[in-house]
Amino acid sequence: MISKLSNAQIAWRAAQDIEDGAYVNLGIGFPEMVAKFQPPGKQAISHTENGVLNFGEAPAEGEEDWDLINAGKKAITLKPGAAFFHHADSFGMVRGGHLDVAILGTYEVAENGDLANWSTGPKGVPAVGGAMDLVHGAKRVAVITDHVTKGGKPKLVKKGALPLTGVGCVTRVYTSLAVLDIEGGRFVLREKLPSMSVDELQAVTGAEMVLPETIGDLVAPEL
Repeated sequence: MISKLSNAQIAWRAAQDIEDGAYVNLGIGFPEMVAKFQPPGKQAISHTENGVLNFGEAPAEGEEDWDLINAGKKAITLKPGAAFFHHADSFGMVRGGHLDVAILGTYEVAENGDLANWSTGPKGVPAVGGAMDLVHGAKRVAVITDHVTKGGKPKLVKKGALPLTGVGCVTRVYTSLAVLDIEGGRFVLREKLPSMSVDELQAVTGAEMVLPETIGDLVAPEL
């Protein structure tokens, strides 16, 4: 069995592509982990839909101020220059195109960039929430995810079957096995685990991948 990246390693890889000074919104849950792995020398400015800009790491246990939370209701700290504003103003920033990057989780991504990342099932957040605004307001939308479901079915598919969050919105996918761009309505393979062949990766991908001349190795530190 081929090993795969852990969630922390996927989050680390996604963090490497966030540019210095970028305004970033990280989705609730797994995507929030990306904030832990900001590369040295780069300073992202974190935005949360409930009205904080430039918040910092989670406080130490027992030091939480529960008036300071993110959209996922987790305690946060503030960086110098942090700002507070109304919920409506926060969504005005999103819808006005002022965010550089949004990073979200997913149930499915189609090869044309369609995203399905919400569910009304018993274990899902029972609403699409702010994700539909983020995917069409941010300048770049990326997804972090395991490459397959717990049942072993591809999450990267030719055409999605689940309720959509956004149409044609995703441009890059970071998975436990590979990094792929979405260009021209196709998955373009950029990096893969060195231990995995292209054929093995294609076998667990639900759409045919485009193979450029150079495919990088997907390597992450032990975390």
